[in-house]
Amino acid sequence: MSNETKNFTRRDFVKGSSLATSGIILAPSLLSATPFKKKENILKLAVIGCGGRGTGAVVQALKADENVQLVAMADAFKDQVDKSYENLSKIFDPTRIPVKNTMKFFGFGSYKKAIDEADVIILTTPPGFRPQHFEYAISQGKHVFMEKPVATDVAGVKKVLEAAKIAEAKKLNVVLGLQRRYQSSYLESFNHIKKGDLGKIVSGQVYWNSGGVWVRPRKENYTEMEYQMRNWYYFNWLCGDHILEQHIHNLDVANWFIGEYPIKAQGMGGRQVRNGKDHGQIFDHHFVEFEYPSGAIISSQCRHQKGCLTRVSESFQGTLGTSETSGANNALLKSYSGDVIYTHDDEMYKNPYQVEHDKLFAAIRNGEVINNVDYGVKSTMTAILGRMATYSGKQITWDEAMAFEHNLVPNEDTLSFDSIPPVIPDEFGNYPIPVPGETTFI
Repeated sequence: MSNETKNFTRRDFVKGSSLATSGIILAPSLLSATPFKKKENILKLAVIGCGGRGTGAVVQALKADENVQLVAMADAFKDQVDKSYENLSKIFDPTRIPVKNTMKFFGFGSYKKAIDEADVIILTTPPGFRPQHFEYAISQGKHVFMEKPVATDVAGVKKVLEAAKIAEAKKLNVVLGLQRRYQSSYLESFNHIKKGDLGKIVSGQVYWNSGGVWVRPRKENYTEMEYQMRNWYYFNWLCGDHILEQHIHNLDVANWFIGEYPIKAQGMGGRQVRNGKDHGQIFDHHFVEFEYPSGAIISSQCRHQKGCLTRVSESFQGTLGTSETSGANNALLKSYSGDVIYTHDDEMYKNPYQVEHDKLFAAIRNGEVINNVDYGVKSTMTAILGRMATYSGKQITWDEAMAFEHNLVPNEDTLSFDSIPPVIPDEFGNYPIPVPGETTFI
């Protein structure tokens, strides 16, 4: 990286990112994008990454607009493409998913072929590849639904930021899979906080504590690259650790409700119960304290340990009251005197995963623009900062993290399943594990 890139400070981050932090939809009169107003205009859809999340996102996209057709699919693995299409064919008529065999692409680099065929792109591969896929989609003038996080390293964060500027100039829609931003309980809670009903937020606790996720063991015929790609959750270059891949949701809520992002972080973490060879490199627990410019302190917990307390939620304390929210659509805001400021009515619930796509396709049809990249990048960087703090055991500032020459992911276009991955096991099959006090930034 150049010195100019290395010296990318918090001030530069704010100054260089002019996108609306709340994903505001701009008025059509301000835009030059051509709206798809006639119903007979078919929007062509491509999905890059055909696992469960990619398949689910296709379902939501097709339900969002009756004149959307899936025309292309791409994944590193042919079996993933075939399985995804089979599952979709059980839900939709063939006229909604007219994907020819020649439009089913697989292998490294296949993303370009699928992107070239469509108007709207779903990006749901392991997040390490997301910056490169997003950059290409925007360069080709495509609207994008992109899952979180947007990157696994600082180099990827910067690549997404640069592509986002181009997307903004081209009036392209980019909706990000931080679905709490589209969930009624969170939106109503935020509105009360914005009005000042809790006063100034001074502290908070955010949690993603669960029993963990799937493991995909090595098979005898796998190359090292195929094994890591199949078992991608456990390798930092592909996943970024669960503090990034899952806990980003809760950290994003903290940034959103406070209206800032951290200046520094310190914390601890490790591997206590999930420490087998198929668990790669990542920790099974993290605890981080994030400090914000206003002085607010957020305590962050994420844990993948079975048999322990499960909690996925956020709590905040303001000078006038408190709030409790969760992805299960619960919300309660109250004053310190016990008066209820707001409690969520379940009858208002709309599936936020679906709402994301409803908003995306409505904006495309109406010639409007939604761009969620700004807050998605900031929350991705927040989680990366937390990971750096737990892996190193040191206090790390935002500016230090952004200045670090931090590039974990190789160019996908140079890879094959015979390539040597960025991290390899020792002679006993064990991967290098971060050691607080010794590890610098990962």
